[in-house]
Amino acid sequence: MKESGNPGVDRIELMQTFVRIVETGSLSAAAEQLKTSQPTVSRRLQALERSLGLRLLQRSTHVMKLTADGERCFAHAKDLLDNWKEMEADLRGTQDEPEGTLRVLVPHAFGQEHLIKPLADYLGRYPRVAVEWMLHDRRPDFIAEGIDCAIQVGVVDNPSVVAIKLFEVPRIVVASPQHLKSNSQPLQVEDLHTLPWLAFRTFYREEVMLTRQSDGAEHHFTIQPRMSTDSLYALRTAVLAGLGAGIISAWLVADDIAQGRLVRLAPEWNAPPLPVYLVYPHARYYPARLRLFLETIRAMQPLGQVPEVVVKKKR
Repeated sequence: MKESGNPGVDRIELMQTFVRIVETGSLSAAAEQLKTSQPTVSRRLQALERSLGLRLLQRSTHVMKLTADGERCFAHAKDLLDNWKEMEADLRGTQDEPEGTLRVLVPHAFGQEHLIKPLADYLGRYPRVAVEWMLHDRRPDFIAEGIDCAIQVGVVDNPSVVAIKLFEVPRIVVASPQHLKSNSQPLQVEDLHTLPWLAFRTFYREEVMLTRQSDGAEHHFTIQPRMSTDSLYALRTAVLAGLGAGIISAWLVADDIAQGRLVRLAPEWNAPPLPVYLVYPHARYYPARLRLFLETIRAMQPLGQVPEVVVKKKR
């Protein structure tokens, strides 16, 4: 198929390529997302410019900039492609088997444990879909990276995305049993500042804030962490190794507490829970593979509650 020909399907493909070039900021990034070569992307751009009789991009060695005609073409192309997708979805109906590749950004801890079951359910139901499961504890650039959706822990402050709250993650204070051996009495919340501390840099660094569940009372104190990390798994491992106390998502340490490897400190007090959101960009049209994945994630069960502290009676 010649990309400079007249058939409408050719021009749709040329405009799709042009839009992807603009959104990603380079021909090479557009080629990677379109799963083709950079020379092919360059030829498509040239073919579109020839068919329109316009220069759409000013290109140099290090800079690519839309011309005035290019800006107008980009706006029209976006509208046309959205309308085309809506027409395809309407004519094909909603029962089509989803296919293609879905790119999802997920946090390291959730992405390796809690989200694998719904992912497996999704892939089991839709065998013609493949998923790129990217583990990163960061905010995505949906357009530039070609990411379809993300799971985000913490507040969503980007007004250009759709953010659906899934649940909240309880967080508790834990330490290894060795930190309690020198105390004949259970540690009270006022005693926690005397322990060596570890920090989870994403959500607390130099200050700890706890809330009493019975009445909402708050307790604050500063810490000088012996170690700080941006990995929840590294924090848990460091606490297990006896390096200090830490605030950790309750689901991650429930088994450690049950098996006696960790002890929950000040059990009436929790750190503020972390909201978990399903995040994706606004669009007039969502492909079936994304729409059905969003439904799968929204239907999954929330994380378990804070593990109870069981006090064994002496015989």
